[in-house]
Amino acid sequence: MKRIFVTILLLAGLLCPAGMRGAHYDIVIVGATPGGIMTAIEAARMGRSSVVLERSFHIGGLPANGLGATDIATRGATTGLFSEFTNNIKEYYTREYGAESAQVADCSDGFHFEPSVAEKVFADMIAAEGDRITVLTGRQFNFSTGDISMDGGRIAGIRVVKRITGDDETYTGRVFVDATYEGDLGAAARVPFRIGREAAWEFNEPGAGKTYEYWKSLPAEGSTGEPDNAVQAYNYRLCLTRDTAQLVPFPKPETYNREEYLSLAEDVWSGRHTWKAFRDVTPAMMEENRRHLLAGGERTIIPWDNWGIEKLVTINVEPNGKTDANNQHAALISTDLPEENWPWPTSSWEWRDRFAKRLRDYTLGLFWFAQNDTALPVQFRREIAKWGLSGGEYADNGNFPRQVYVREGRRFEGMYFFTAKDALPVEEGGRPPLHASSITASHYALDSHAARKREEGRVHLDGFISYPTAVYTVPYGVIVPKAVDNLLLPVPVSGSHIGFSTLRMEPCWMALGQAAGVAAAMACESGSAVCDIPVERIQQRLLDENATLIYFEDVRPDDADFALFQKLGLQGVLSDWTVRPDDAVTADELAQWSALAQRPIKARAGKTLRRDVLRQLQ
Repeated sequence: MKRIFVTILLLAGLLCPAGMRGAHYDIVIVGATPGGIMTAIEAARMGRSSVVLERSFHIGGLPANGLGATDIATRGATTGLFSEFTNNIKEYYTREYGAESAQVADCSDGFHFEPSVAEKVFADMIAAEGDRITVLTGRQFNFSTGDISMDGGRIAGIRVVKRITGDDETYTGRVFVDATYEGDLGAAARVPFRIGREAAWEFNEPGAGKTYEYWKSLPAEGSTGEPDNAVQAYNYRLCLTRDTAQLVPFPKPETYNREEYLSLAEDVWSGRHTWKAFRDVTPAMMEENRRHLLAGGERTIIPWDNWGIEKLVTINVEPNGKTDANNQHAALISTDLPEENWPWPTSSWEWRDRFAKRLRDYTLGLFWFAQNDTALPVQFRREIAKWGLSGGEYADNGNFPRQVYVREGRRFEGMYFFTAKDALPVEEGGRPPLHASSITASHYALDSHAARKREEGRVHLDGFISYPTAVYTVPYGVIVPKAVDNLLLPVPVSGSHIGFSTLRMEPCWMALGQAAGVAAAMACESGSAVCDIPVERIQQRLLDENATLIYFEDVRPDDADFALFQKLGLQGVLSDWTVRPDDAVTADELAQWSALAQRPIKARAGKTLRRDVLRQLQ
């Protein structure tokens, strides 16, 4: 239960600086993103109180704002609280509609969901922890140094604005957590950070710096790898539908500017796209496409060219006739708005709110143009006209998402700096470099959206890249700053632009949040700096909570020896992608593991199960 302090003493024994008297919690979390929520839940399970301060009036970050198709390349690579979340999603649809319902099928084992369901599931998970978690919405933290008080290398307290009244509120705590997409708290604490793109040669990363590629990953003319201050594009993840019972037509924004969208018309007529298949499309083929459409052809005849709604956005199915509509990666114009978002990470909330309105108007204008402008083929407009916003979402915001998809803000320089090499196999078919201090396994491509708008003669937008990775381990150091003893950074983590581009997915952020909750609770208990918490203790707690620290294809957290296999994997004893626990041990394996144990192992080659031999290595 929260307590109001009238003295100037913190529980840690430090004096509370002037102006920072107020509510005290063990842990103060800025941002009710999934990463922040999981921090609070894990800390609560370890007996610690926390307050989650959220600027908006809703919790859940992007999953509650349209990102309903979970971004993860290997299901099972990330578990723990993330798996609880997906299991709860599936249980919700099963309970509401029945195990054999279309809704359960469309939720894809809990990995696809409606925004409102994500928010409800997060709220239920928080409520299950009782009064150890306090969530306060409408609380704005301004990252100017006047809103934070430092005591040496520790944060003593922060000030937020209660947006409804304009009143200031102060919060003190033992540990502070930056769970914002922007990295505002870490910046206020003066943790060094990066914005923009590193040069290709700084870390020898694919896709770094100024880069042009066909989609996907075919280098094109114009790439230099030069660094710059460009931030990958933001958009809104829209919840669209073609179900007439819930469809809300796209409104025409007051700021509508037809000129912004005219290039779409030529792309539709010509069939231009950014897939590498377009290399083989000739001017004659594009002219034939134009004649075909003029003659009443129902759709494009250009190979790999999308048509209708998927010329504008990618569509991912959600339950109840809804979809997660994202930027169309194969298009030169879609819902991303490159360049204009560059100031976001370090700008005031006043500027951010103006950009959010600009992005909303731009997005609605794009659909208005596609449905109504006669510069487009009538059959194309007819297809787009079948779609609209879902009337079942965001009722208090005109059925439009409440939150911008901030793909990348500040990236801090922590105890470990994650780059592309940490996610790429060291040899064909092998694992990426193994981090013995891993706090989660994760898997997604090196994935960045555009940094600049379309340019004449370029095959795609600068910075739009995707490179496959293998399931990797994430070291504790990516969430730990170097010089602030009681701050954790589970969302604006430490890494290069390309390294961050794979870590920035919500499953990974949830897992990092869970690890931050463990570390924060342990720091509260011991009074230690977060960098001094023994990582083995953090890992043991995570394993107790069914987290995956290193991924094996054939072993899941419900295996009785899962924790053992995880530890042996992080030690390098098990380096393959499989454990094969119920295979018989070979003579070579028995000799190798006996040498490792430095004592005889009771086993018979070809007879004893690998599981039983590995148990003797504990």
